[in-house]
Amino acid sequence: MKKNIWFGSILILAIVIGWNIYTPKFNRAINAASFSNYDVTIYRDTWGVPHIFGEKDKDTAYGLGYAHSEDDFKTIQDILLALRGKLATVHGKDAAANDYMVHLLRIWDVVNSNYDQHLSNDVKAICEGYADGVNHYAALHPNEVASGLFPVSGKDIVAGFVHRTPLMFGLDNVLGKLASEEKPDFAFNPETHEGGPFDQTLLGSNVVAVAPSRSADGFTRIAINSHQPWTGPVTWYEVHLHSEEGWNINGGLFPGSPVIFLGHNENLGWSHTVNSPDLIDVYELELHSENENQYFINGKWEELEIREAPITVKLWGPFKWTFKRETLWSIHGPVIRNPHGTYAVRFVGFGEVRHVEQWFRMNKSRNLEEFGKAMSMQALPMFNTGYADKNGNLYYVYNALMPIRGSDNYDWKGIVPGNTAYSLWRGYFGFDDLPQVVNPQSGFIQNCNSTPFLASIGADNPDGSYYPQNLGIELFQTNRALRAHETFGADESITREEFYKYKFDTKYSEKSVMGINLKRFLDEASNEDPDVVTALELLQNWDLDTDSTSTATHLAISAIRPHFNPNNYTYDYAKIMGRLEKIVKETIENFGKLDVKWGDILRLRRGDTDLALSGGPDILRAIYSKEKDGIRVGRAGDCFFEIVEWDPDGNVSAQSIHQFGSATQDSNSIHYDDQVKLFATHKMKPVWMNLEDIKLNLEKSYRPGKE
Repeated sequence: MKKNIWFGSILILAIVIGWNIYTPKFNRAINAASFSNYDVTIYRDTWGVPHIFGEKDKDTAYGLGYAHSEDDFKTIQDILLALRGKLATVHGKDAAANDYMVHLLRIWDVVNSNYDQHLSNDVKAICEGYADGVNHYAALHPNEVASGLFPVSGKDIVAGFVHRTPLMFGLDNVLGKLASEEKPDFAFNPETHEGGPFDQTLLGSNVVAVAPSRSADGFTRIAINSHQPWTGPVTWYEVHLHSEEGWNINGGLFPGSPVIFLGHNENLGWSHTVNSPDLIDVYELELHSENENQYFINGKWEELEIREAPITVKLWGPFKWTFKRETLWSIHGPVIRNPHGTYAVRFVGFGEVRHVEQWFRMNKSRNLEEFGKAMSMQALPMFNTGYADKNGNLYYVYNALMPIRGSDNYDWKGIVPGNTAYSLWRGYFGFDDLPQVVNPQSGFIQNCNSTPFLASIGADNPDGSYYPQNLGIELFQTNRALRAHETFGADESITREEFYKYKFDTKYSEKSVMGINLKRFLDEASNEDPDVVTALELLQNWDLDTDSTSTATHLAISAIRPHFNPNNYTYDYAKIMGRLEKIVKETIENFGKLDVKWGDILRLRRGDTDLALSGGPDILRAIYSKEKDGIRVGRAGDCFFEIVEWDPDGNVSAQSIHQFGSATQDSNSIHYDDQVKLFATHKMKPVWMNLEDIKLNLEKSYRPGKE
């Protein structure tokens, strides 16, 4: 009898859990032979960079999907799992928040409702082609495949953009705060970033361009210099895309993308930097006293839309568990219900699926007019964009989908009332109304996550008085922006050598947070500890340069902890002195002396390589690092970037660099770390775009599946 009870219990457990144990590798069989209809050849140059030559755009996209899978299938697959809301099935409970968010934001409602209606046929074709390239790789490497994910489709590729874009302007952080146990205060706390170990999480990007009038040789030049983490789902991948339908571009993209986000073709080039207008509003809902599923808005009670989201979580081994959580929706957008309140969130760009289309149109633009037309789609809800072309044109736009808010009586950075029509948006600013600069007389544009109102020099800049404060447009200068003005902006006849030198600049401006607060601290500093006195002397003699040979940089960065936004920095003498005393003690313990070269502390580590670096946080040569046992290992900042130039006849040439190499996951490949020595020494490699040049510098060529 007891045996039967035990057996019955096991049977019930199998019914409850067991159905989640087995999931087939593929939802349906993938016939790899069917991909022979795509006409594409992949050329790998001596740096392992793929040059993908297809007959049609869709062929090239298919080749890209296959080539990128060869180099980073794991990250591509994780992205696909994330946008499907299945990340927790592989990575466990820590990924469940992502899967819930996919349901909460109704990502697949957006994709399924808009994919056929709002995307052009040529864009759907490249999305399907890219998906087929990934499918082809998966079919040939079944042991690397997550169960139940493949095959993927063009809708998956578009869903990746719908999923990732709001995260770029911080929607996940807002939702996380609303889901916390205490009611959040969205007002900035200048001490917040000091709550734990200083890990230099503040990132940024640079774009600088000069016209022929500002070049000593009549060249047009642009530095395409976005800063990203060195590993993970938003890591740059360099590729050259070419088709007989007019697609010919070299640049960077993230895993899961069939188009280049920033780069250059033979006619023009551009880069993005992250801007931070206020693109999200949080509303506290007034709920009915007798019905928690009704909220008051515009004089009447409305019903919350309620759904159940199934979340499957990996437990151990093959075991998984599926549970359900409610998702709520209001007139404002998604809703988070908590004991301390019920909150709705409105964010820009909900319902948009044309991100990939806008970037594709930018990829194939041939001149400023076509590029401007692509930008005017406003499918991308953010990103400063700097542009240069072979005709010497420069262009900058503070690109953003900025809401027109109904009242200035609210603190839109905080939580606003959700029960009145006054808090509803009235639409968006039109593209032509955004801050822009076209062909400035100065021959110079820049943006380094800084105010758009100092994108150029003097009268060339946009008028900031036109824009309401509730838009949240930046009014500050980062150190990188200050140094861009002090280098590129102060030199009216820039040589090629000087352009490169300025891009790799390693100094803090005297006007920066570092410069101002270090001077203030040194003017006040007093300490009887002889080691601290020595440290103060090193700082007094420091020239604000973060070159690898500097012996004061580590003290300054650890003590001052500069923030690139001066408005988010609080000067506190006692805390700075306390941090200085701490770093003095740790430096002596770790190195036996204080005057340690910055390059002995700041390191680039990859495989067996361990190299000194110059630069630091908010430096034009940006390096962000993580400290352990006195060593700071680079992990973000400068990564893949390009310098592109056109001679007076319009001929293009370019150099690029990646912090590691093209084989981002394969530690057995020579391209896992073959660019690190160049990167560490401020050198770059040539970009080859003509097939003749590619073949002269060829490692191998092959058709997908026949390598």
